[in-house]
Amino acid sequence: MHAQHRTTLTGQHTTTVLAREDLTPSAYILHLDRQGLDFIPGHCVVLGCVGKREQREYSIFSPTTAPDLAVLIKEVEQGRVSHQLRQCKPGEPVLIEGPVGFFTLDDVDIQRDRVLFVASGTGIAPFHCMVGSRPGMDYRILHGVRTSAEAYGRATFDPARHVLCTSREEGGTFSGRVTDYLRGHPVAPETRCFLCGNVRMIDEVYDILANQGVPADNIRAEVFF
Repeated sequence: MHAQHRTTLTGQHTTTVLAREDLTPSAYILHLDRQGLDFIPGHCVVLGCVGKREQREYSIFSPTTAPDLAVLIKEVEQGRVSHQLRQCKPGEPVLIEGPVGFFTLDDVDIQRDRVLFVASGTGIAPFHCMVGSRPGMDYRILHGVRTSAEAYGRATFDPARHVLCTSREEGGTFSGRVTDYLRGHPVAPETRCFLCGNVRMIDEVYDILANQGVPADNIRAEVFF
Protein backbone atom coordinates (compact mmCIF):
# COMPACT_ATOMS: atom_id res chain seq x y z
CA MET A 1 0.00 0.00 0.00
CA HIS A 2 1.31 3.44 -0.92
CA ALA A 3 2.39 5.76 1.86
CA GLN A 4 4.07 9.13 2.15
CA HIS A 5 5.98 10.75 5.01
CA ARG A 6 3.80 12.34 7.65
CA THR A 7 3.69 16.09 7.91
CA THR A 8 5.22 17.83 10.90
CA LEU A 9 2.81 18.28 13.80
CA THR A 10 2.11 21.74 15.08
CA GLY A 11 2.40 22.13 18.82
CA GLN A 12 -0.48 21.13 21.03
CA HIS A 13 -2.77 23.97 22.03
CA THR A 14 -6.43 24.55 22.83
CA THR A 15 -9.30 25.44 20.57
CA THR A 16 -12.98 26.02 21.30
CA VAL A 17 -16.03 23.82 20.74
CA LEU A 18 -18.56 25.63 18.55
CA ALA A 19 -21.28 22.98 18.36
CA ARG A 20 -22.06 19.28 18.47
CA GLU A 21 -24.28 17.79 15.77
CA ASP A 22 -25.77 14.41 16.72
CA LEU A 23 -26.29 12.08 13.75
CA THR A 24 -27.20 8.76 15.40
CA PRO A 25 -27.23 7.58 19.03
CA SER A 26 -23.50 6.82 18.70
CA ALA A 27 -22.20 9.16 15.97
CA TYR A 28 -21.79 12.92 16.03
CA ILE A 29 -19.94 15.78 14.36
CA LEU A 30 -17.90 18.07 16.59
CA HIS A 31 -17.46 21.59 15.20
CA LEU A 32 -14.37 23.42 16.43
CA ASP A 33 -12.88 26.89 16.03
CA ARG A 34 -10.53 26.42 13.07
CA GLN A 35 -8.13 29.17 14.20
CA GLY A 36 -6.83 29.58 10.66
CA LEU A 37 -5.54 26.01 10.46
CA ASP A 38 -4.32 25.01 6.98
CA PHE A 39 -4.61 21.37 5.99
CA ILE A 40 -4.64 19.06 2.98
CA PRO A 41 -7.80 16.99 2.35
CA GLY A 42 -7.28 13.69 4.16
CA HIS A 43 -5.32 15.12 7.08
CA CYS A 44 -6.11 14.26 10.71
CA VAL A 45 -5.97 16.24 13.93
CA VAL A 46 -5.22 14.85 17.39
CA LEU A 47 -7.93 15.72 19.92
CA GLY A 48 -8.36 15.33 23.65
CA CYS A 49 -10.16 16.93 26.55
CA VAL A 50 -8.36 19.39 28.79
CA GLY A 51 -7.17 17.66 31.97
CA LYS A 52 -7.42 14.16 30.44
CA ARG A 53 -4.46 12.02 29.38
CA GLU A 54 -6.16 10.22 26.49
CA GLN A 55 -5.96 11.63 22.96
CA ARG A 56 -6.94 10.29 19.55
CA GLU A 57 -6.51 11.08 15.86
CA TYR A 58 -9.62 12.01 13.89
CA SER A 59 -9.80 12.69 10.17
CA ILE A 60 -11.01 16.16 9.24
CA PHE A 61 -14.58 15.95 7.95
CA SER A 62 -15.05 19.55 6.77
CA PRO A 63 -13.65 20.81 3.45
CA THR A 64 -10.68 23.15 3.27
CA THR A 65 -13.02 26.06 2.46
CA ALA A 66 -15.16 25.68 5.61
CA PRO A 67 -14.91 28.40 8.28
CA ASP A 68 -14.89 25.86 11.11
CA LEU A 69 -13.09 22.55 11.64
CA ALA A 70 -15.40 19.53 11.86
CA VAL A 71 -14.61 15.94 12.82
CA LEU A 72 -16.90 12.91 12.59
CA ILE A 73 -16.76 10.79 15.74
CA LYS A 74 -18.39 7.52 16.71
CA GLU A 75 -18.63 6.53 20.35
CA VAL A 76 -17.28 3.05 20.89
CA GLU A 77 -17.50 0.92 24.02
CA GLN A 78 -13.82 1.24 24.94
CA GLY A 79 -13.34 4.68 23.36
CA ARG A 80 -12.66 7.05 26.24
CA VAL A 81 -11.87 10.04 24.03
CA SER A 82 -15.07 9.69 21.98
CA HIS A 83 -17.13 9.65 25.20
CA GLN A 84 -15.25 12.58 26.72
CA LEU A 85 -15.52 14.77 23.62
CA ARG A 86 -19.27 14.19 23.40
CA GLN A 87 -19.66 15.78 26.84
CA CYS A 88 -17.96 19.04 25.72
CA LYS A 89 -20.31 22.00 25.55
CA PRO A 90 -20.12 24.97 23.14
CA GLY A 91 -17.55 27.44 24.39
CA GLU A 92 -15.46 24.82 26.18
CA PRO A 93 -11.79 24.27 25.27
CA VAL A 94 -10.37 21.05 23.80
CA LEU A 95 -6.78 20.10 23.09
CA ILE A 96 -5.78 19.94 19.44
CA GLU A 97 -2.58 19.03 17.63
CA GLY A 98 -1.85 18.75 13.93
CA PRO A 99 -2.64 18.51 11.09
CA VAL A 100 -0.96 15.17 10.49
CA GLY A 101 -1.22 12.35 7.95
CA PHE A 102 -0.19 10.86 4.63
CA PHE A 103 -3.65 9.81 3.41
CA THR A 104 -4.05 12.83 1.15
CA LEU A 105 -4.98 13.92 -2.37
CA ASP A 106 -1.95 16.16 -2.82
CA ASP A 107 -0.54 14.30 -5.85
CA VAL A 108 -3.84 13.44 -7.57
CA ASP A 109 -4.53 15.28 -10.83
CA ILE A 110 -8.28 15.88 -10.56
CA GLN A 111 -8.46 16.85 -14.23
CA ARG A 112 -6.95 13.55 -15.35
CA ASP A 113 -7.20 10.81 -12.71
CA ARG A 114 -10.19 8.60 -12.05
CA VAL A 115 -10.59 8.19 -8.28
CA LEU A 116 -12.35 5.48 -6.25
CA PHE A 117 -13.12 6.01 -2.57
CA VAL A 118 -14.09 2.98 -0.47
CA ALA A 119 -15.19 3.56 3.13
CA SER A 120 -16.83 1.71 5.97
CA GLY A 121 -18.65 3.53 8.76
CA THR A 122 -16.99 6.76 9.89
CA GLY A 123 -14.17 6.02 7.45
CA ILE A 124 -16.20 8.28 5.15
CA ALA A 125 -14.79 11.34 6.96
CA PRO A 126 -11.66 12.03 4.86
CA PHE A 127 -13.61 11.46 1.64
CA HIS A 128 -16.24 13.99 2.70
CA CYS A 129 -13.40 16.49 3.08
CA MET A 130 -11.76 15.49 -0.22
CA VAL A 131 -14.90 15.73 -2.34
CA GLY A 132 -15.99 18.99 -0.74
CA SER A 133 -12.52 20.49 -1.23
CA ARG A 134 -11.91 19.42 -4.85
CA PRO A 135 -14.92 20.14 -7.09
CA GLY A 136 -14.69 18.70 -10.58
CA MET A 137 -13.01 15.47 -9.50
CA ASP A 138 -13.92 12.29 -11.43
CA TYR A 139 -14.76 10.09 -8.47
CA ARG A 140 -16.94 7.23 -7.37
CA ILE A 141 -17.53 6.49 -3.70
CA LEU A 142 -18.59 3.25 -2.06
CA HIS A 143 -19.75 3.56 1.54
CA GLY A 144 -20.36 0.41 3.53
CA VAL A 145 -22.72 0.71 6.51
CA ARG A 146 -25.17 -1.45 8.41
CA THR A 147 -28.20 0.79 7.82
CA SER A 148 -28.92 3.91 5.77
CA ALA A 149 -29.06 5.97 8.99
CA GLU A 150 -25.26 5.70 8.99
CA ALA A 151 -24.87 7.36 5.57
CA TYR A 152 -22.92 10.22 7.12
CA GLY A 153 -22.55 13.28 4.89
CA ARG A 154 -24.46 11.67 2.04
CA ALA A 155 -25.90 14.98 0.80
CA THR A 156 -22.40 16.23 -0.05
CA PHE A 157 -21.85 13.57 -2.70
CA ASP A 158 -23.19 13.48 -6.25
CA PRO A 159 -25.94 10.81 -6.09
CA ALA A 160 -24.76 9.44 -9.46
CA ARG A 161 -21.29 8.84 -7.98
CA HIS A 162 -22.30 7.58 -4.51
CA VAL A 163 -23.05 3.92 -3.80
CA LEU A 164 -24.38 3.19 -0.31
CA CYS A 165 -23.86 -0.48 0.52
CA THR A 166 -26.10 -1.56 3.40
CA SER A 167 -25.45 -4.92 5.03
CA ARG A 168 -28.46 -5.11 7.39
CA GLU A 169 -31.30 -3.55 5.42
CA GLU A 170 -32.32 -2.74 1.86
CA GLY A 171 -32.38 1.04 2.28
CA GLY A 172 -29.18 1.74 0.37
CA THR A 173 -28.13 1.72 -3.26
CA PHE A 174 -26.84 -1.83 -2.93
CA SER A 175 -27.78 -4.56 -0.46
CA GLY A 176 -24.54 -6.10 0.76
CA ARG A 177 -21.00 -5.13 1.66
CA VAL A 178 -18.64 -2.99 -0.39
CA THR A 179 -16.65 -6.15 -1.11
CA ASP A 180 -19.73 -7.76 -2.66
CA TYR A 181 -20.27 -4.69 -4.83
CA LEU A 182 -16.66 -4.58 -6.01
CA ARG A 183 -16.64 -8.23 -7.01
CA GLY A 184 -19.54 -7.53 -9.37
CA HIS A 185 -18.27 -4.16 -10.59
CA PRO A 186 -14.59 -4.45 -11.57
CA VAL A 187 -12.35 -1.39 -11.29
CA ALA A 188 -10.22 -0.09 -14.17
CA PRO A 189 -6.51 -0.68 -13.41
CA GLU A 190 -5.58 3.00 -13.83
CA THR A 191 -8.01 4.07 -11.07
CA ARG A 192 -6.52 5.78 -8.01
CA CYS A 193 -8.06 3.96 -5.03
CA PHE A 194 -8.37 5.24 -1.48
CA LEU A 195 -9.60 2.88 1.26
CA CYS A 196 -10.63 3.96 4.76
CA GLY A 197 -12.33 1.97 7.48
CA ASN A 198 -11.89 -1.20 9.48
CA VAL A 199 -8.87 -3.37 8.76
CA ARG A 200 -10.86 -6.40 7.58
CA MET A 201 -12.62 -4.37 4.90
CA ILE A 202 -9.35 -2.81 3.78
CA ASP A 203 -7.58 -6.16 3.51
CA GLU A 204 -10.43 -7.71 1.50
CA VAL A 205 -10.82 -4.72 -0.82
CA TYR A 206 -7.07 -4.53 -1.39
CA ASP A 207 -7.04 -8.18 -2.52
CA ILE A 208 -10.06 -7.67 -4.77
CA LEU A 209 -8.50 -4.63 -6.44
CA ALA A 210 -5.16 -6.39 -6.88
CA ASN A 211 -6.91 -9.36 -8.52
CA GLN A 212 -8.67 -6.91 -10.87
CA GLY A 213 -5.31 -5.55 -12.01
CA VAL A 214 -5.04 -2.37 -9.94
CA PRO A 215 -1.31 -1.90 -9.13
CA ALA A 216 -0.23 -1.48 -5.51
CA ASP A 217 1.02 2.05 -6.20
CA ASN A 218 -2.57 3.06 -7.03
CA ILE A 219 -3.95 1.91 -3.67
CA ARG A 220 -3.74 3.87 -0.42
CA ALA A 221 -5.30 2.93 2.89
CA GLU A 222 -6.10 4.43 6.28
CA VAL A 223 -7.28 2.11 9.05
CA PHE A 224 -10.01 3.31 11.42
CA PHE A 225 -10.17 1.34 14.63
